[in-house]
Amino acid sequence: MKKGLLFAVIALFTFTNAINAQQKTTLSAEIYGYQRDMVYFDCIQTPLIAQEFYTNPGEEHLYSFDCDRLVCISINGRTNVLLQPGDSLHVNINYEGKNVTVEYSGSERAVSNNRLLENLNNIKRSLRYKNQLLGCVALDIKPKSRIDDSRILMEKVKALVEKSSASQEAKNYVMALTDYDVYLSFIEYPVMYQSVRGVAIDQQEIGDYWSIMDGYVTRKDTEAMNCPEYASLLMRYCFYAKEKAANEKGEKYEMPKMLEDMYKEIAGFYDGEQRDFLLYTLLCNFIRNGQEIERADALYKDYIEKYNKDNYYKSILDLLLQ
Repeated sequence: MKKGLLFAVIALFTFTNAINAQQKTTLSAEIYGYQRDMVYFDCIQTPLIAQEFYTNPGEEHLYSFDCDRLVCISINGRTNVLLQPGDSLHVNINYEGKNVTVEYSGSERAVSNNRLLENLNNIKRSLRYKNQLLGCVALDIKPKSRIDDSRILMEKVKALVEKSSASQEAKNYVMALTDYDVYLSFIEYPVMYQSVRGVAIDQQEIGDYWSIMDGYVTRKDTEAMNCPEYASLLMRYCFYAKEKAANEKGEKYEMPKMLEDMYKEIAGFYDGEQRDFLLYTLLCNFIRNGQEIERADALYKDYIEKYNKDNYYKSILDLLLQ
């Protein structure tokens, strides 16, 4: 009897955990002024969450799916929304030329989370803060101006997050996105500006390039480890730190360009959840690019044997490699 009761408790515990891990989540949208034939919902984190609909103004496009963590879904590649397990969110989207207006309704948490994301975008618009660094170079935005604006952006977003009623998970995700914008500008923009505009970094009035990231502590929270943009920052930070160390020794560092070399550098620089996330992201992006996929096979085996901690990452790679 005791053994049977024990098995029953274990079975109930396992079933309860499964329910908690995967919850039904719903996104619906009404879209007006959209000029293309199909409406697309695409999850940034996984190809397993995606849907498409024929465009029909005024019709509700409804999509329910299971997820076990916060996800970001892009609607038509222009409007991003955040959803947590169990959320229900409805969006009204109006396209008016280049302008897109969005209204949210649904569960309280989902609405609060997406208003936080919208307010982040509003701050960037108010600062005329461009998302693409190449666009900044094309407009000849000086590195000092970009870095100053990045510092202002960080302070404004911190204040926004502090007073927001959004969930901690959404706040973490928004901060990871902001870190990407701010610190990639610190690391990458002076180099890019030098390459394109021919102005040496030490002539850009930004101070010491090699101390610009001093004091930065990389993020390890679950949401940062689920944010593709943040993965890009961490990869670039790895190469920056390697180049800084070489510079201090009077040596020259060549940033890796081949998949295998990038894998090796990242695996040797990070550990734990960060390494797991970055190697997964590196392999995932390479496989989804669809060329020379066989090159990923050996690295995939090495990754699974040595570094993989999150089964979520493994399940996506397994799907992509089928």
